[in-house]
Amino acid sequence: MELNVQFMIRTFLLALRAIPVTMEITLVALAFAVPVGFFMAISRIYNVKLLRQFVTLYVSFVRGTPIVLQILIIYSLLPSLLNAFVKQMGLGINVFDINPILYAFVVFALNTTAGLSEIFRSALLTVERGQLEAALAVGLSPAQAYIRIIIPQALVSALPNICNLTINLIKSTSLAFIMTVRDITAVAKIAASYGYNYIEAYLDIFVMYIIICGVCQWLFTLVENHLGTYKGLNRFPRRAAGRG
Repeated sequence: MELNVQFMIRTFLLALRAIPVTMEITLVALAFAVPVGFFMAISRIYNVKLLRQFVTLYVSFVRGTPIVLQILIIYSLLPSLLNAFVKQMGLGINVFDINPILYAFVVFALNTTAGLSEIFRSALLTVERGQLEAALAVGLSPAQAYIRIIIPQALVSALPNICNLTINLIKSTSLAFIMTVRDITAVAKIAASYGYNYIEAYLDIFVMYIIICGVCQWLFTLVENHLGTYKGLNRFPRRAAGRG
């Protein structure tokens, strides 16, 4: 089978223009998921009643269902609910004219939040609790102790998992075409549909995601190396206690 190289080059250049859409979905999902996921992790660590049960149920639901199913539910159910609400309120808004990328933001943000909450929870638990108590003893507030001492150390432990989650998120955004979002996958599939050059289009997508995910992994490696100075901090209290 002979590949249409000219089509591959042309489609690759077209798909390049869709990279901002893919990255926009990724960054918006992370921007929402980071603070919410951290708050959910704290609620489980400190056993906040009701909220902890809700978070546990939410994480179990999101992690236990395929993301394709989540997309179909939200993309099919949410517009109908919004349309019913708009009609009941008498607002002159056509819900079905809403940009479908907004639904992509919702789906991937909710999905990413569940994953980050577990990553943050496990990372925070790796930091010695004595460091928080020591920080409070010298006059720091709980917020200051977390920002200056706990979070930097937990972030070092969490970075590899955050990197994996981000890469998986980037790859998962390829499913946004189900919601008619013109991301990399959608642009390539549309271009292929005219001449049935799907093999060439899929190869373009394959190469493009390898490049994007490779750059993402490289950036996380740079950040991890920069924060490496915190790696030994969470072992200090234990050594100090041993000297006593």
